Amino acid sequence: MAETNRTRAAAPMRRGPMGRGPMGGGGGGKAKNMRGALASLLSYCKSQTGIILFALVLAAIGAVFTIIGPNQISRLTDYIYDGLSTEIDMAGVQSVALLLLGIYLASALCSFVQHYIMQTVTQRTAKRLRGDIDTKINRLPLKFFSGNAAGDVLSRMTNDVDMIGQAMSNSLSNLVTAIAQLVGCLIMMYYTDWVLATTTVLSTLIGLVLMVVIMSRSQKYFTARQESLGTLNGYIEEMYAGHDVIHILNAEDEAKETFSSMNQAVKTANFRSQFLSGLMQPLMTFVGNLGYVAVCVVGAWQIIEGNITFGVITAFLIYTRLFESPLRQISQAMTQVQSCAAASERVFEFLSEEEMEDESDKTQRIEQVRGEVEFRHVKFAYPNAPEKEIIHDFSAKVQPGQKVAIVGPTGAGKTTMVNLLMRFFEPTGGTILIDGVPTTDIPRSNVHNQFGMVLQDTWLFEGTVRENLLYNTKGVTEEQMINACKACGIHNFIQALPHGYDSVLSDNTAISAGQKQLMTIARAMIQNSPMLILDEATSSVDTKTEMLTQQAMDKLTDKRTSFVIAHRLSTIKNADLILVMREGDIVEQGSHEELLAQNGFYAELYNSQFEEAS
Repeated sequence: MAETNRTRAAAPMRRGPMGRGPMGGGGGGKAKNMRGALASLLSYCKSQTGIILFALVLAAIGAVFTIIGPNQISRLTDYIYDGLSTEIDMAGVQSVALLLLGIYLASALCSFVQHYIMQTVTQRTAKRLRGDIDTKINRLPLKFFSGNAAGDVLSRMTNDVDMIGQAMSNSLSNLVTAIAQLVGCLIMMYYTDWVLATTTVLSTLIGLVLMVVIMSRSQKYFTARQESLGTLNGYIEEMYAGHDVIHILNAEDEAKETFSSMNQAVKTANFRSQFLSGLMQPLMTFVGNLGYVAVCVVGAWQIIEGNITFGVITAFLIYTRLFESPLRQISQAMTQVQSCAAASERVFEFLSEEEMEDESDKTQRIEQVRGEVEFRHVKFAYPNAPEKEIIHDFSAKVQPGQKVAIVGPTGAGKTTMVNLLMRFFEPTGGTILIDGVPTTDIPRSNVHNQFGMVLQDTWLFEGTVRENLLYNTKGVTEEQMINACKACGIHNFIQALPHGYDSVLSDNTAISAGQKQLMTIARAMIQNSPMLILDEATSSVDTKTEMLTQQAMDKLTDKRTSFVIAHRLSTIKNADLILVMREGDIVEQGSHEELLAQNGFYAELYNSQFEEAS
C-alpha cells in the first residue's frame, strides 16, 4: 500500500488545531496506585531479575564495607589516644590503616560494578519499552487514536520512559544501599554501645514518621504532573501542526490562553509534588543534626561516667552521619520512586490498551486477485457511539476492473465505507467480500496488500524523494520510478531540486501541497497494487494539474478495480459505476449519464457544482 501502517498510525492522530478532545490516555478512569504500577514494572523486568539482584547484592556489600570502616577508625583513634601518654603503636596503626584502605577500595569497586550493571539494565529496559510502545501503536484500532492526542502518546514514549529509566538507574540501587547501610549501622551501633544507639534511633523516628506522611500525600501530585505534561505535549503537537490555520483565523490569543492554562496546570502539579518531596531533604538534615547533637551530649556523659572510651565517641559520630545519610538517600529515592510509579502507570496503561483482534489463526489468503468486491447489507456504528448508526444497509457489487465512484454530501459515509473495506473498522452487520471471500476471514495484512491507497491528507516523511516514492516497495527500477513521476507531471519538478531524486524532503523544502499530493499518487502507481482506493486524491491540485493527474489516474486505474471518493463530480464522469450515498444509504447508482437522466439527487449535486463553477 502507498499509505502504509506508519501512515495509518499517524493520520488519525492529527486533529484540528483547536481540538479539545480527550488528551489523556485511554482508560483514564482506571484505578491509579503506586503499588500496582511498580508491580507492573517489576513484572516487566523479570527477565533481568538475576542481574538486578546481583547488582543489588553488590550495593549491599559495598554498604557493609562502608559500615565496617568506623569500627576500625575507633580502633585507630584508641591507638593514637592511648599513645599520647606513652608511645603510639605504629604497627597497630599501620595494620588498621591498611585494613581501612582495603575496605574502602572494595566498597568503591562494588559501587562501580553495581552502577555499571544498573545503567546497562536501565537502558535495555528503556529501549524495550520504547520498542513495545512503537509496536503497540500499530496494533491499536483507529478508535484509540480518535480519542487520544498524538502528543500524549509521544509523551509516554519519551518523558515517561525517561522518567522510568532515571528512577531505575538511581533510586533502586541507592535504595538498597541506603537500607543495607541503615540496618548495618543499627547493628554496629548497638554492638558498640546500646545507650548511644537508642539515642540515635529515637531522634530519627520523628523524621521517619513525617516522611511516611509526606509520601502518602504527595503521590497524587506526581501522577498529576505526568498526566498534565502529556496533555501539554499533545496540545503543543496540535498547535505546531496547525499553526498556519491558527494565524489565518487570528486565533493566537485563544491558543496562548489555552496553552497558558495547561502550562499553569503543569506548574502547579510540579510545584506541589516537588515541594512536598523537597520537604524530606531538610527534614532528614534536621533529624540527622538532632541525632548528632544528642550523641555528643549523651556520649560526653557516658565518658564522664567511664562507660565508654573516646574512640567509641569518634566511631559514633561517624555512625550518626552514616545513619542520617541513608535516611536522606531513602527520602530522595522515594521521591524518584513516586515519579517512576506515575510514569509506569501511564506507560503500562497504554501497553494494556485493547488491541486489534489476533489473526494468527487465519490462514486463508487471496493471492491472484480478480478484483470482485461485494458489500452485502453492511451496517456500521462507531464503537464509542453504538446507538448512532452511520451506515444503515449498504449493498453493492463491483465487477473486476470496474472504476467505482462513491459520491455524496459531507457526512454521507463515503470514507467510512473505504475504512470498512480496508478493515480499519469492522462492520457491525453484514459482510464485505473480495473475490467471494469475506474480508473477516482474511488477515488484515493480506487485505491491505491488495490495495494501493491515496488519501486526501498527504504523508511524506523526512527523507529523500526516492525513499518517499519507493517506501516499502521492493524491486522497482529507476525507469519505472521516473515513468510514474512523468505520468503525474512531477518529474521536471523533482529534477529541478538540488539533488534531484536524492534531494531530502524536510519542513524547509519548498514543495507545495499539490506537489506532495502528486508524489503520493506516483507512489501508488509505483506500488502497482491490483486494486486502488483514491480518497479525494486530486483535492490539492489546481485545475490544469488536475487534468494531467486525471489522465495519469486513468492509466493507473485501467483494468484495476478502483474506488474513487470525489467531491468534484466532473472528475468521475468516466466511472463505470457511481454509488450515490446519502445519510449512510445508497440512494442511487449507475453511470454518469444514467444518473443525470434520472434527474434525482445525483443530478442535483452535479448541477449545483456546475452552477458554482459558472
